[in-house]
Amino acid sequence: MLYDKVSTDLNFVDREQKVLEFWKQNEIFKKSIKLREGQPRFTWIEGPPTANGKPHIGHVETRSIKDLILRYRVMKGYDVLRKGGWDTHGLPVELEVEKQLGISGKPQIEEYGVEPFIKKCKESVWKYSTEWEQMSDRVAFWADMDNPYVTYHDTYIESEWWALKKIWEKGLLYKGHKVVPYCPRCGTALSSHEVAQGYKDVKELSVYAKFPVEGKENEYILAWTTTPWTLPSNVALVVNANEDYSKVSYKGEVLILAKALVDTVLKEDYEILETFKGSDLKGVRYTPLFDFLENDEKGFYVVTDDYVTLTDGTGVVHTAPAFGEDDYRVGRVYGLPFRQYVDTQGNFTKEVTPWAGRFVKDCDKEIIKYLEDNGTLFAAVPFEHSYPFCWRCDTPLLYYARSTWFIEMTKVRDKLVANNDTIEWYPENVKYGRFGNFIANVIDWGLSRERYWGTPLPVWECECGYFHTIGSVEELRSMSDDCPEELELHKPYIDAVHIKCPKCGKQMTRVPEVIDCWFDSGSAPFAQWHYPFENQDIFKKRFPADFITEAVDQTRGWFYSLLAESTLLFNKAPYKNVIVLGHVQDENGQKMSKSKGNAVDPFDALETYGADAIRWYFYINSAPWLPNRFHGKAVQEGQRKFMGTLWNTYAFFVLYANIDNFDATKYTLDYDKLPVMDKWLLSKLNTLVKTVDEDLNDYKIPETARALQGFVDEMSNWYVRRCRERFWAKGMEQDKINAYMTLYTALVTVAKAAAPMIPFMTEDIYQNLVRSIDADAPESIHLCDYPEVNEAWIDKDLEANMEELLEIVVLGRACRNTANIKNRQPIGTMYVKAEKAMDKFYTDIIADELNVKEVKFADDVESFISYSFKPQLRTVGPKYGKLLNGIRTALSEIDGTAAMKELRDNGVLVLDIDGNSVELAEEDLLIETAQSEGYVTETDGETSVVLDTNLTPELIQEGFVREIISKVQTMRKEAGFEVMDKILVYAKDNDKIMDIMKANQDEIKREVLAENIILGEAEGYTKEWNINKEAVTLGVSKVQEEN
Repeated sequence: MLYDKVSTDLNFVDREQKVLEFWKQNEIFKKSIKLREGQPRFTWIEGPPTANGKPHIGHVETRSIKDLILRYRVMKGYDVLRKGGWDTHGLPVELEVEKQLGISGKPQIEEYGVEPFIKKCKESVWKYSTEWEQMSDRVAFWADMDNPYVTYHDTYIESEWWALKKIWEKGLLYKGHKVVPYCPRCGTALSSHEVAQGYKDVKELSVYAKFPVEGKENEYILAWTTTPWTLPSNVALVVNANEDYSKVSYKGEVLILAKALVDTVLKEDYEILETFKGSDLKGVRYTPLFDFLENDEKGFYVVTDDYVTLTDGTGVVHTAPAFGEDDYRVGRVYGLPFRQYVDTQGNFTKEVTPWAGRFVKDCDKEIIKYLEDNGTLFAAVPFEHSYPFCWRCDTPLLYYARSTWFIEMTKVRDKLVANNDTIEWYPENVKYGRFGNFIANVIDWGLSRERYWGTPLPVWECECGYFHTIGSVEELRSMSDDCPEELELHKPYIDAVHIKCPKCGKQMTRVPEVIDCWFDSGSAPFAQWHYPFENQDIFKKRFPADFITEAVDQTRGWFYSLLAESTLLFNKAPYKNVIVLGHVQDENGQKMSKSKGNAVDPFDALETYGADAIRWYFYINSAPWLPNRFHGKAVQEGQRKFMGTLWNTYAFFVLYANIDNFDATKYTLDYDKLPVMDKWLLSKLNTLVKTVDEDLNDYKIPETARALQGFVDEMSNWYVRRCRERFWAKGMEQDKINAYMTLYTALVTVAKAAAPMIPFMTEDIYQNLVRSIDADAPESIHLCDYPEVNEAWIDKDLEANMEELLEIVVLGRACRNTANIKNRQPIGTMYVKAEKAMDKFYTDIIADELNVKEVKFADDVESFISYSFKPQLRTVGPKYGKLLNGIRTALSEIDGTAAMKELRDNGVLVLDIDGNSVELAEEDLLIETAQSEGYVTETDGETSVVLDTNLTPELIQEGFVREIISKVQTMRKEAGFEVMDKILVYAKDNDKIMDIMKANQDEIKREVLAENIILGEAEGYTKEWNINKEAVTLGVSKVQEEN
């Protein structure tokens, strides 16, 4: 046999394993890289995963999308950079090591020892590297994992130091005392883009607190807060100077609040005593809420600021400068006391006597009870709002005044916006929406982290107050007397290296902080090359990247850090195209999690369905940026519709090509000599190639998948089905060669076009169809060029005619279903009304496909349909009222056919009702259709089909013959006979059926490859059938070949 026999089962998993072995043994990935060296470049940057966490099904999607685009670009002739990467620093690694060691928090890390802790972190980052590599390998994600970039390597860190030095030299790296989002569990501040990843909707108690006005009995200033734990640190109340405020008598007390909010807060039973501007309250002193805290003359009075709004609360804001950005700023303006009664673990300090040493968020209810007991609680109201949690450890964040290093992103806001304008975002709405809004409102990047496992901030500090930023190891050595020969650029080793102060000559010590690990990953474009210390030429050729993709949560993570650093250092966007991926959910649209028990193990899924099927599901299911509901049924359905159809078509070709020993290399495709069906398939094929090439070039992934699926469906269910008999013909006449070469060309071309999407199955098809007969062909389908369109073979008129033909066939089948007549039962005549008549080639196909004897195109098929009309009371009643009965009578007497024509031509039906002109549109009418006896009609748009369902005895007998042939063919398969086996056919127990078989034996024998039909007995494989309500026993046996 020329080709390996193809099993038609859809178990692709074992086949994929064989393809994997083939790729490995022959180093196909490496060859694909070498093949395109020196060609135009296409650059992708790996969004580096962290190998201290297991891969999940979402990572399968991400790798599938990446691999699709990169394979396509390789096949298009590009020199594609496919360098892998690992993100290795950061708190998640530290938390994993803490858990492993049974310790918790910074004091216990210090006690354990920073050096051994760092060594453990370095080991931990590779904990699941094997699983990551296995998953990537199994899903056919081709990347160079032998030479990846690793963010903890000294060369990578040194490039980051160079970047930070450049940022320092531009005056954009500074140390500031600011209120920052702070995680008390992790003991460090978070950047704004980290905070953006951790918001949750929470229900908490908000408080309306009464602050007693000094020197006034039962007079209070009413303020609202959603953070009761900050009240012990209160030092002022803030109002808006330009808004109106009122003193209000309420239940024996006088309350002061914004006039516009009085009714909202108090609701009823109040009396406004006087109204004044907020500026009139400025300087009014009040008594602190907590008697265990001392009063301070510098605080506890009313101040004014424009940040106060009247959207909610009371128009009075309680101020604690240690715990809010606006609070801190107002405190600086007014010189207010700075009370930070919360330690770095998030616990109250000793000054807050009742709750000292306890986590502040746990004390809210007790603080409220204290206020109630002391008569200063107005109300505690449940409040639902979005609150930030640590994205790493899930602890509620506190806004906390810290000394932190910042990058002044606000200075480059306009450049960020301008650079974002140059990027193509998929979907486009992220560009100016989620991402665009974020950078338009960018704040300074809180860069430093008070942790251990990270890139050390390369700033050295002198006691004279001078700071120096180091930009390279060489610079460090040149300024240091104690820098060892072998130096690792991590804590604690780097902290032991000192430099000489250029200003005063004293010894400088490195500041203790490490940097945000998002700065690590954002440095990938240059740091992966150790730029600028090495590979300057490579970097310049590979920057900016042509393409990146990651999940939507990276919008304010990696996508931002890349753009931020690239703007700071090079003033250009670091990537040209970015696909934002939606998250993978369970089949009910719920987020997957182990705790819910709905998480899908990627290895189980790959073992169950195979990589191609899962890849295909992610491509065709929805746009990449929408959430994917992942479940087995959906994957299998996609596999069946596309992969199964393509595989069965390929199996059909191989079956008959082996029977005929058909070697495609021995023939050519002579287009001018091809029949219309072949030209149609080749036209559709080249339209497909043009479509998918353009779509993949434009990152249109579902569109590409749907185009491939649509073509494969038409190739299988139309072309092959219409042309089967051409493959069954004896000998090797030209028409048969045409059919073979057309189908062969289509299969090989569609395999190449689909290769970036389903790399395993297409390799399987290519090896069997191409390499088996052409040893000089490229070794792998992934070493082939992407198909090129042959515009000369695209015939749009031919495609349109076939499209119309298919529409007529669909309507004809609907008519048969309505009449409950099987397709094997011939019908006499079919009438068609369409925009244009079709020539005999097409009408013959329609007749054969629908098993009708004659197809007639008619200008009018209305004679087969009658219409009756009634008024639609819902619309006609309000319009015409008293004329309704007259309308009803007129419609019942109208000529239905003429009325329907008028309605279609003019859009309205005009009636004269007692001298009144009445116009009725289609929505004003209830239209019922009735079909003439013996005829069935179906209409779609401008096309109508009418079937004559009156069956003559001759037609009925022909229907029996077709049913008998179908049953015998079924029995051939069930008996396990080969396609070309000759058989004997038997029948018994029904005289009517036997008479029909006798009268039509030549046709039956020809169709089922029978040498004889034996009536009155049943031998071999037998089966009882009910054929058109006639019970009969049929038998088949194989004719034994003589030796």
